[in-house]
Amino acid sequence: MLFRNKIILFLTFASKVCPLLTANPSVVFDHSLHQAAFAAEEIEKALQSREDSDTNGEIILQLIEGDLAPEAFQITTDGSTISISASDPAGLMYGGLEVAELIRIGGLDAIADDTQTPYMQMRGVKFNIPLDVRTPSYSDMSDSAQLNLPHMWDFSFWQEYIDTLARYRYNYVSLWNLHPFPSLVKVPDYPDVALDDVQRSTLSRGSFPTGNHAEFDELYPTTGHEMDQPKILANTETLLELSIDQKIDFWRRVMAYGKSRNVDFYIITWNIFTYGTDGKYGIDDSIENPTTIDYFRKSVRELFLTYPDLRGIGVTTGENMHGASSDAKEDWIFKTYGQGVLDVAKEQPDRKIRFIHRQHQASAEAIAATFKSLLENPNIDFIFSYKYAQAHVYSSTNQNFHQGFLKQIGDVKTIWTLRNDDVYHFRWGAPDFVREFIKNIPKESSQGLYLGSDQYVWGREFLERNPTLKPDGIRQLELSKHWYHWALWGRLSYNPELSNQRFKGILATKFPTANATQLFDAWQSASMIYPLVTGFHWGRLDFQWYIEGGKSRPGPAQTPNGFHDLNRFINLPPHPDTNYTSIPDFNSNPAPHDPDQLSPLQVADSIDKHADQALLAFETFAVTDDTELFKTLEDIRIISYLGKYYAAKIRAATHLDQFRRSGDLDSLHTAQFAAKRSAEFWRHYTSTALTHYHNPIWLNRVGYVDWRETTDDVLHELTNLGSDSELAPMTPTPGGSILEAEDAEHFSCAVDTRYPGFTGSGYARPYSESRPYIEWTYQAKTAGTYTLEFRYATTWWSGFTKLPVSINGVQSDTFQYYRTGSPISWSCDRIHVKLQKGENTIRLQGNRSIIVDHLNILPTSQIANEL
Repeated sequence: MLFRNKIILFLTFASKVCPLLTANPSVVFDHSLHQAAFAAEEIEKALQSREDSDTNGEIILQLIEGDLAPEAFQITTDGSTISISASDPAGLMYGGLEVAELIRIGGLDAIADDTQTPYMQMRGVKFNIPLDVRTPSYSDMSDSAQLNLPHMWDFSFWQEYIDTLARYRYNYVSLWNLHPFPSLVKVPDYPDVALDDVQRSTLSRGSFPTGNHAEFDELYPTTGHEMDQPKILANTETLLELSIDQKIDFWRRVMAYGKSRNVDFYIITWNIFTYGTDGKYGIDDSIENPTTIDYFRKSVRELFLTYPDLRGIGVTTGENMHGASSDAKEDWIFKTYGQGVLDVAKEQPDRKIRFIHRQHQASAEAIAATFKSLLENPNIDFIFSYKYAQAHVYSSTNQNFHQGFLKQIGDVKTIWTLRNDDVYHFRWGAPDFVREFIKNIPKESSQGLYLGSDQYVWGREFLERNPTLKPDGIRQLELSKHWYHWALWGRLSYNPELSNQRFKGILATKFPTANATQLFDAWQSASMIYPLVTGFHWGRLDFQWYIEGGKSRPGPAQTPNGFHDLNRFINLPPHPDTNYTSIPDFNSNPAPHDPDQLSPLQVADSIDKHADQALLAFETFAVTDDTELFKTLEDIRIISYLGKYYAAKIRAATHLDQFRRSGDLDSLHTAQFAAKRSAEFWRHYTSTALTHYHNPIWLNRVGYVDWRETTDDVLHELTNLGSDSELAPMTPTPGGSILEAEDAEHFSCAVDTRYPGFTGSGYARPYSESRPYIEWTYQAKTAGTYTLEFRYATTWWSGFTKLPVSINGVQSDTFQYYRTGSPISWSCDRIHVKLQKGENTIRLQGNRSIIVDHLNILPTSQIANEL
């Protein structure tokens, strides 16, 4: 191989190529290469983290000419010299990141000769970006979009976001918006369309009130309409005062920074939407309007001329082209986006542009015929995009919805949309699932993939009650909270042969106090609950099923509020590419079943097995002061409880269907027992989840997800089955300090023993509405955050109530209780508070619908297994 840069002779070219001398061995690279500099910095940090790295030698990053593919790298070792070679700066960066990771895991001795080549050429993210209330994306009618809108205009957000993507081997960001042009460009013939400033609506939401008496609707059309309702645009705030020129400068800087990390940017739109134009110049969403066609063509041209680092553009036809034929839709897209790109290609003949056409409500063959001039242009890379797993990547590793599509596209490549409209709250991680999923994608037709959501904006985290904060007080990225989740898809898309042993090494480095193998196994076991449940209960689109909430929109649920009840679990069939038998098919055929098919009861057993394996692992984990590890373990526990809820629910639905067919009372009794177990595990799920996460959450596809309200639906199912709602009492969390309510100071409360199951000698029963309270005194050994776990039951129901909690005479939080099912169904729910060292008074204001057994006080990192 011929060296393109003689980097080994770094002293001769000291102006550009020199070693990093802050530690031994020295890291040698060309400082003019931003990607190499980023990798060198990561290597240097890794060396500093190891006590055994203080040795002589060199780590050399060098560009070479040879047979290495783009973004590939080669690592060679020769005595004390480690060489990282690549044909391009991106490969140097990935090779350097690989070496840095190996050093962190096992030191310099862990580095061996290796060559890696990208498995998927394009490895990206789907990011529905909320730019402005006037230029919304599909996800804007949600908490995640409303709360993240300001961060979209924060350069430090994008620096951190892009750096993180690079570490995980992603190489592009696709920004999806219904009509982004007014927020991004000035179109010379339509100058008044450009929008100054960044605005957001001030309407209230049931999940995050703003103080405005007017509220967003809970549900908006799934077609992207009505986001410019008068009440939305009449109630706005200006978040940032920015001219359109300042906005353009901002996004130029963002895209340039992405280029420095080998992260390209794409803009992808749905059509025809004209949000933000306000009818100016006669622009509207009519497919026949020549002004609209001219405006879009010139907007596309201006987008590329404005942003030299923009890699490409993508389009969706059909979302708002009602009544038009397929040919008419494609003709419009060609006259606007296609011609706009051809204009740029003519004006900038040396520029390479990628044009992404989604196969959505359109024929691939018709698309190829209409866009023939783009396909034949040597400077335009025309590719397709296809929704590979519908809206639920976490359903099955086998997906065959694309078979007909592949027959249509011929030699044209495609990228696969991997929609995660499943995992929003909890940390997920199953390397075996991701690896198998990626290997099952038809490689020969693939240009790559992108992972993302239509119901969630992966910006900054906003749901945790005890958030991880950066030094400036800003919450962490969602990509940082869900680091393992995102790393798995990026790393395995680059190299699906990356072993589980490597991931265990990564976990050991991240969580040095944990047993990495046990953590790996528990995390993977719990995470497999998502595809098992959604693979069996297959609501294919995002508005048809959301597993963490147990609901959808009302129509797909066949219930008034979207709750998926036992009836829906009976009649909704499994994913077509799983080996799961539906409940009706299982119960209607008395003959022996295909041994390769899993019955509903076997699916339930499999879900239970995964949940139990994860929960059993908790017995091996010691109490930890590592906050990130603690949160990870708690998420694994929450997912496990959710799995056990669904396992019991599938059993209940199966036996209920048997009873309806046969009238066999034993089947009914079995269904009642399983439904009660399901309700008990729902309470464990919500109790633990509500300890750590704010709720309800507003999602744009299914509306409000309120775990407390869903508890009422779960209990109502028991009534519908002819069962009582007396659930097994929850036991207090071990390891805390239990302060009995009957021993506390209280006002307008009586000590009672009528309802069994209490701890101590009784419980406190408020008997008056004249501000009854219970007040405990607690001696804290240290100041800090503590978990207050209240054990209580409800005697009657008057709606969800928030009870004030005061610490040392000052209201600190509210405790929101909800229906327990019966007065003997003792439940445990928690809040986090700050306590001072020494004596603290803790007062809970009560009311007559609740009885209180005790207060259990735990350091936040000491919540242990409740079962």
